[in-house]
Amino acid sequence: MTRPMAQKALTLKTLNKNNVWDIQENDIFRMLESVEKDADIRNSIRRYTDIIRGAFMIEELSEASSAMKSKFEKTGYKIGQIQIDENEKIVLAIKKRPISRVTDLTYENIHHITAAKLIEVLDKNFGGGWDSLSQSVKDIIESGFDISTTTLPKDRLHKPGGMYEKKVADGYEVLEIQKGTWVEAIFAKLKPETEKPRLKLITKNDEEDIPEDDYNKPDEDDVIDDEPAILGDDNITEDNYRTTFEIETSPDEEAENISDFGDE
Repeated sequence: MTRPMAQKALTLKTLNKNNVWDIQENDIFRMLESVEKDADIRNSIRRYTDIIRGAFMIEELSEASSAMKSKFEKTGYKIGQIQIDENEKIVLAIKKRPISRVTDLTYENIHHITAAKLIEVLDKNFGGGWDSLSQSVKDIIESGFDISTTTLPKDRLHKPGGMYEKKVADGYEVLEIQKGTWVEAIFAKLKPETEKPRLKLITKNDEEDIPEDDYNKPDEDDVIDDEPAILGDDNITEDNYRTTFEIETSPDEEAENISDFGDE
């Protein structure tokens, strides 16, 4: 299972740090062809190249000899020529940044790899198992994948009907790490794409189907028939409404308090 590819062709103006991982070197050269014709792009070329550098390594070849081009091509770079304006051309060597170590994983590229690729990356970096990863790397991985682990004796890990069998049947990729006579199994599966909920406008006809909110209504048993009616605003006077009240003490109680103070 792979991530869905971008449905619409990207351009420099629609490129961002996330979707730049959807494209390849040839797409970059195609996009850069618009530099000469579009003054807005030419004036903002540094901003676009900064985005591209998030997913690609870019080298400008000052010496565009065959030997120099061959040197870069042997290491996986694609070579292309860009026309900046009528008088300037540059030769670029571009290569997609590899994701081969856990430290290569980012919140931007984690959504553009498969579970099989993740297992491959983890397999190259592991020693102590899932818990050996830093929390920041775990957070990045779990933002794009459902992860679960189990550690069992070798003879119990592949027990029929067990967790291993069920996870594999459910589409999880598995990495097994030997730990003496025990094995840690790490299961990884792409998280499903979530669709943002859309706002639904309620029409007049829909309002008829909305149940009445009676959450705060008192139950019939709670209603007291002989409860006095609340006075209306017109009936409130200073004789029947007060906002504060005082507690009067008896003279004997006050004298007792003074006596106690004197005894001290």
